[in-house]
Amino acid sequence: MLEEFLKNKPLYYTEIDYARMPKVYEKIKSHFKISKIVHIVGTNAKGTTGRFLAAALVSKGFKVGHYTSPHIVEFNERIWLNGDNVSNKELESAHKQLQLILSEKESAQLSYFEYTTFLAMLIFNECEYIILEAGLGGEYDATAVFPKLLTLVTPIDLDHEAFLGNSIHSIATTKLNAMQNSVILANQKFPEVRLIAKDIALKKDAKIYAIKDFLNTQDEKKINEISEQLSLVNYLKENLKLSISALKFLKINYSSKNFENARLFGRLSKIADNVTVDVGHNPLAAHSIVEALEGKKYILVYNSYKDKDYKEILRILKPLIWHVEIIDIVGERVESKEFIQRALNELEIKYSEFKAVKPDKEYLVFGSFSVVETFLREYNE
Repeated sequence: MLEEFLKNKPLYYTEIDYARMPKVYEKIKSHFKISKIVHIVGTNAKGTTGRFLAAALVSKGFKVGHYTSPHIVEFNERIWLNGDNVSNKELESAHKQLQLILSEKESAQLSYFEYTTFLAMLIFNECEYIILEAGLGGEYDATAVFPKLLTLVTPIDLDHEAFLGNSIHSIATTKLNAMQNSVILANQKFPEVRLIAKDIALKKDAKIYAIKDFLNTQDEKKINEISEQLSLVNYLKENLKLSISALKFLKINYSSKNFENARLFGRLSKIADNVTVDVGHNPLAAHSIVEALEGKKYILVYNSYKDKDYKEILRILKPLIWHVEIIDIVGERVESKEFIQRALNELEIKYSEFKAVKPDKEYLVFGSFSVVETFLREYNE
């Protein structure tokens, strides 16, 4: 069973063997039918950008796979095939096939994300387009080993500093080093990202584009129609623009109808009249939330991992917060409640324990995929 197999692989690692994935791929690459791959790297917005693009391609009649991570509730969310999350039957079939392809040692040594990347690519063997979202970084990410037609670069900011470095230069460099042929850059907060991209593109003989190179007045009109149709806030609208730039690069015509089923759950998603959930977990996401929800006030259901700049995140979110309710989440990386409380005290934000949703209060659930997952399980029960 795939579920039992993956339980024996840790979700997070303090060290990663960057040579392992390329080595295994070289050995087994004949088992993959590589179609047109669009690779997505960046700090935030990878999931929604990928889903906008994948959903539009499916609605145009193409066979499409979208690989995204992490999942919120079910593992199946990571592998989206032709409009739906992959079934358990398809997962088990691909798992059995992959076990035959890999040696016992390779199967055991591959990380959780490396193994599931190969799993997804086997499932996508019949696809005409594959949208691959990088999990962490870019250059050394498991998704980077496959030949790519196009790389989309979403906004880059500080995150995962333990692995990627603590400067925009180091983070952008490792992400942008994943490029191969053509690159479309989303609008960036830091001007140096574009300079680094140009430098790497020159060395790799790749072509760099901006969103504005593809969008005309007619596109802007369609984007406004789609945004209204899907109730997109500004940062989601920006992600839509990047996905439409990719369609234009691929020379694929589109209309607003192609995006009717393009929203990815967990990105400012209202699950009730008084409850909004978002899987954001870094300062860039917090800024986007504040811009999107400006003028409103919420009870913030929150928790954080140790490696996140939670004090800065809470400082950014403070204008939206009535008070914070700390929800218990499980895992070695979860920050001590005492430290979260200390940060809240320093910011002069009132807090309590999360117990239940009150029907007369507005709630915003934010902090990580795990926070949203835990909340949804408790809320649905």
